[in-house]
Amino acid sequence: MLRVSRVLLCLVAAFALAVAAEAKTKLPGSAPPWANAKNYAAAANADDNIGFRVYLAWNNPSAIEALAQAVSNPADSNYGRYLTPAQFRQQFAPSQAQINTVQAWLRSQGFTVEYTPQNNHYVSAEGTVAQAAAAFSTTFGMYSIRGLTLRSPSAEVSIPDTLAGVVSGVIGLDDSAQLVHTNHTTGDAPPPAAFVSAEPCSSYWGQQQAVGFTNPYGTTPLPYAPCGYTPQQIKGAYGLGSTSLDGSGQTVAIIDAYAAPTIVADVNQWSINRGIPTLHGGQFSQVVAPGTYHHPERGLKQDPQGWYGEETLDVEAVHGMAPGADIVFVGAPNNFQDLDAALNHVVDRGLAQIVSNSYGWDTEPLAPGVIKPFEDTILQGAIEGIGIYFSSGDNGDESLVEGYITADWPASSPFVTAVGGTTLAIGSANNYLFETGWGTYTSTWTGTNWSPAAPGTWLYGGGGGVSRIFAEPSYQVGVVPSSVFSAQGRTGRAVPDVSANADPNTGYLIGETQTFPDGTVKYSEYRLGGTSLACPLVAGIMALADQSVGKPHGFANPVFYGHPGAFTDVVSPASTVAVVRTNYVNSVDASGGLSYVLRTANQTLSLHTTPGYDDVTGLGSPTAAILSH
Repeated sequence: MLRVSRVLLCLVAAFALAVAAEAKTKLPGSAPPWANAKNYAAAANADDNIGFRVYLAWNNPSAIEALAQAVSNPADSNYGRYLTPAQFRQQFAPSQAQINTVQAWLRSQGFTVEYTPQNNHYVSAEGTVAQAAAAFSTTFGMYSIRGLTLRSPSAEVSIPDTLAGVVSGVIGLDDSAQLVHTNHTTGDAPPPAAFVSAEPCSSYWGQQQAVGFTNPYGTTPLPYAPCGYTPQQIKGAYGLGSTSLDGSGQTVAIIDAYAAPTIVADVNQWSINRGIPTLHGGQFSQVVAPGTYHHPERGLKQDPQGWYGEETLDVEAVHGMAPGADIVFVGAPNNFQDLDAALNHVVDRGLAQIVSNSYGWDTEPLAPGVIKPFEDTILQGAIEGIGIYFSSGDNGDESLVEGYITADWPASSPFVTAVGGTTLAIGSANNYLFETGWGTYTSTWTGTNWSPAAPGTWLYGGGGGVSRIFAEPSYQVGVVPSSVFSAQGRTGRAVPDVSANADPNTGYLIGETQTFPDGTVKYSEYRLGGTSLACPLVAGIMALADQSVGKPHGFANPVFYGHPGAFTDVVSPASTVAVVRTNYVNSVDASGGLSYVLRTANQTLSLHTTPGYDDVTGLGSPTAAILSH
C-alpha cells in the first residue's frame, strides 16, 4: 500500500510540474468591472477559504441555440420535440475525459474537488486564496462597492492552454454574486423580525376613502391602499376565477437562497385562511443542489431571514394560482455563489417544467465567466421544455442605482421570460377595474400637507429597458416599437415580456412565522409586493396553461409574442393614480403611532407604459386566453 501511495504521489507531482510549465491562456473579462483601482481597499487574505466552479462549454454551441429556438417556435416542425436530460447530456455535454482533465489540473494545484453534476457542466472545488492566485496566475484584492467589501481577482485569470477550448468560465473566484438581490420590497437564522400591514387599509380597491388628506391630483378623497390581494382576487381580475384547472400534474420549481424552516406550516395556515386546499403529502419538497456548500458570508447584504420572506411569497403565490401543482423549492445554501448551481440542478435533473426565479443583478456588465455558464444552463432548459421565468427587478430603469440606464440580468437573457410589474385595481366582486405600470413616488403626511410636495421622492418600480449585451431576439422583431430602442439609445433584447400585479401598495397577502418585539414567535399575515410577486404569479398561471393544453409550453416567449391578444394591454391612466398607505411606526402595531404616506403609480423614470408592447409591462398581464395557446 505504501508503494502504491508513493507512486501516486510521484505521478501527481510530475503532473503538477508539467502543468506549471504549460503556457497559459487568459479568460477574457474574467475579472468584474468593479474590481478596479478606484474601489481597491486591500489585498485579500491568502489563507481565506475560496469555493468556485470551473464551467465547461457545451459541445456544438451553435446547434444548441438553433435547437432551443426550434423546439420553442410553434412555426417550426420541431416545436415541442424536447430532449430529456439524458438525451441532452448524450448529445451536448462535455466528455468524461474533459472532466477528468479539469479535475486532475485542479487537484494538481492543491484544490479539493467537491462535485460534478450529471451533465458535466462544471467541476466545483475549494481551497485557499493563495492556491487560487497561483493556479489562475493572478492576485486577489478586496474592493469597496455599495457598502460591501468584496473579494475578486485583480486581473483576468489564466488557465492552461490545454483547457482553453474546454473551460467557458469560472464562477466564485469573485464575489459578484453578493450583489444579487431579491425583488421583493417590504447557522439556521431565526424567524424574521415581524412586520404587520397597518390599518386602515382596503379589502379591495377604493373600499375605504382617506378622508382628511389633501389629494394633489383631484378633488375627491384618495383611496386607502389595499391590505394585500388574495388568490381569488388575482385570479378573478385576470379572468381565471371560474376555471376548474388547478395545476394538477404540473411541477413548478422555485429557486432562492436558504430555506425557511416553517414554510409548510405557514403555507398550510395561509391556505386555510384563504379557503384553498392545503399542501398534501408529497406535493411540496425542499432540496439543495449537491455540491454547494456554505462559505463565510462577507458583507451579509442579504441574510437568511430576508430570503425566508422571499420563499414564503414565492410558494404562496404559486400555490394560490395553482393549488394542485407540485412545488419543488431549491435553496442554495447562500445567496452569494450557489444560485447558478441550483438552476443547473433543476435543469440537469428535469425536476420541473416551470422555474420561477425572483432574484437578479441590477445590471448586466458582469464578468463573461459568470454570464456564459448561466446562459448555457438556460439553453439546456429550453431544449428540455422547461420554462424559466425571472422577475424584471424593482429599481425601474436602474439609473438611480447604477448611474446609467440598464436592464437587469438574468431577466435580459433572450431565453427566459422576464416578468414585469403593474399596479392592479381589483373591485369588490374580484373584478378587473384597471391596471397600469408600477412606478412609485412617495411623500409623508405632516398633519397639514405632503412632504416633500407631491409626487415626492422616487421609491421603486418595475424593471425594464433594453439589454446592453444581448441582441434583439427574433420573437421581438416587429413587436417592440422603435420608440423603446430610441429612448435608450440602442437596440437589443427588450425587457420585460409580460407582467402582473407587483406594486407593494396593492401587493399580495402572505402568511409567515415572524418574531415580534416581545420575543413571541408566531404566524401572522402582511402585504408584500415587487416583481418577486409578479414572477411566481405568472409561473403559477402557466401551470394552469400547461394543464389546459396537456403539455409543457417550455420557453413560452415565441407563443406569447405570437398571441399578444392573450394579454391585457396595460396603458397609462387618464390621470395620476395614488393611494394613501398607513404604516405602523414600530412595524407591528399602533402603540408606536401611525404614519401616512402618499404612493403613486405609473411613475416609471425613463420607462413608459404605452399602448402595445412597452418597457414597463411588456405585452401586458395575462388573461384566460393564455389557457388555450
